[in-house]
Parts: sequence; C-alpha cells; structure tokens
Amino acid sequence: MNPQNVNQVTLRREIKIEGIGLHSGKRACVTLAPALPNTGILFVRKDLEQETAIPASFEFVTQTRLATTLGRKNSQSSATISTVEHLLSALKLMGVDNATVTVEGPEVPIMDGSAMAFCEAIQSAGLYEQVGTAKRVTVLKKRIEVRKGDKVASISPSSRLHIQARIEWTHAAIGTQEFQFTLGKDDFRQIADARTFGFLKDAEALQKMGLALGGSLANAIVLDETRVVNPDGLRHDDEFVRHKVLDAIGDFALSPIAILGDVNLVKAGHELHSELVAAIFASPDNYEVKLLSDVFATQKPEASVAGGLPAWVTAANLQRVY
Repeated sequence: MNPQNVNQVTLRREIKIEGIGLHSGKRACVTLAPALPNTGILFVRKDLEQETAIPASFEFVTQTRLATTLGRKNSQSSATISTVEHLLSALKLMGVDNATVTVEGPEVPIMDGSAMAFCEAIQSAGLYEQVGTAKRVTVLKKRIEVRKGDKVASISPSSRLHIQARIEWTHAAIGTQEFQFTLGKDDFRQIADARTFGFLKDAEALQKMGLALGGSLANAIVLDETRVVNPDGLRHDDEFVRHKVLDAIGDFALSPIAILGDVNLVKAGHELHSELVAAIFASPDNYEVKLLSDVFATQKPEASVAGGLPAWVTAANLQRVY
C-alpha cells in the first residue's frame, strides 16, 4: 500500500498490558483500545473517583524530569500519568493514529525499560485502516531551534520525520554516540528494544525522593562508575543513543497533528523535546496542516514520505473499515 494513500489507522482489537511502575514500584496496567478517527491518542485515568481523560498533547505536559508526565485538572480533581514516552513511541513506530489508553494508576508500566513489549502487543492486535479519513500532518515552514546551554533541539522542513541524535557523556561505557532514524522507513526494531539507563550513584538519592522505586536490572541499563552492571550487557553498542531517539519519537508524538521534519538533537532530553514541540505551535507562521497525500504530491517520485503504514503491516494484520 502506498504511504501517500494511507488513511488514519487504529487498533483492530483491545489489548491489555501489565507490569510495574518505574517510580512507584507498584503494579501498573494499561488497556489500549480502538478509537474513532481524529481521536488521536487519548489517555484515561479510570482508577480515580472522577474518571479523567488526558489527550496526548504537549499542552498537557506537566513534568519532564526523568520521564514525560501528562496532567489535567478540573473543578473537582486532578490527574497525572507519568512515563508515557515509551508507549507513545511504540504507537508511532507501529503506525497507530487513534487509540484510547486506559491507565490504572499514576504511570504507564516500564516493562523492560524499552518499547518492545508495547510494539509486540500492538503487532499481535493488528490494525484497522479507517478508510475515508485521510491522515493530516504538520508541515514546517522554517527551521525552529530551542537550546539550553550546550543542549540543542532543532527541526527543519521535510516530508518525513527523521531524527538524528548525538549524546556526550564522560562515562567510559557511553562516551560520544550518534544515531539517526526515519519513521515509516527504518525498521522499528532498530530502536524499540533500546532500554532506559541510569547510574547507581543516583539511585539512592532518587529513591529518597520517592522516585525510581521500581527500577532494577530487569527494566534499565544500570551503570556504576566505570561499567555496565547488567550481567547480559548491552543489546547494541550504542544502545544509549538509540534509546534517546526512542524517547524523542515518543515526545514528538505529543503533537496534536503528526509532525514532519528533520530533527537534530544534541545532548537533548524530554524537556527540550517538549519545548521544541511547543515552539512549533507557538505561531501559525511556523507551520501548516496538510493532507499526507498532498505532501507526497509535491515530492519527487522517489521521495520517502513518513507517516504511512510501516513495513511490518501486511494483509494478515491489517483490515479496512469503510
């Protein structure tokens, strides 16, 4: 199926995923369900006295330290959902535009610290193509940049979502690493299994603050002063920067309409990702919304337009809804 002709996509069936919360250390559960066209990704806290829906949008980002947290207040209560980035990245990687994510508890389960469990669950559920509901995309009119000291995040006009990331750490096991990934073109497995990472020296301080209570070698790469502590080592020599790209895709999924652009990240994290998305939508002079098919029509025939169905989708796991 040509990506320029693809419509919006939702899940074929409901799926439930359980694990523990990285910060609470308690059971965490999410249920992903099909959603109507133009819903986007909608999180719902159903365990509260007043059920609260929180759209996956940068406008609802309340905190970016260690993870991305969404929150919403109303007249009677408030709700937050933390560690949403890996699940959002999985939904993007697997080609899902519309889904309702019901969350039992204050955070999404960390699983093994990567997005692979979410990707595999979505793959097993299959997809519906919502025929007649064309996919819209946000197209950049100019380059936009945000920076804090030596940390930089920028995006330039493009017909794809391409992310190039560079990290620099003095730690011997990390050093300087670079990686790039194009959504809808590159195999999701290149980044989906890359795990979050942390340092033993920080663990005690975080736990005293009530954070990372569920962190372990089972759901993170852990480093001491000189090496990776995990007995099985790394899944990729550059797993650290691959995870940063995974995080970035999840954070860019907090655009109300999917963004196309060439993204360049230097030592950036959740905070800068969120600020860049907000900067894009700060002025209508920065962007315009188009149909994906119209974007493709302006490109050369060999151009790769991200946003279509990913390579893993076949007739066996795709149904069409008219």
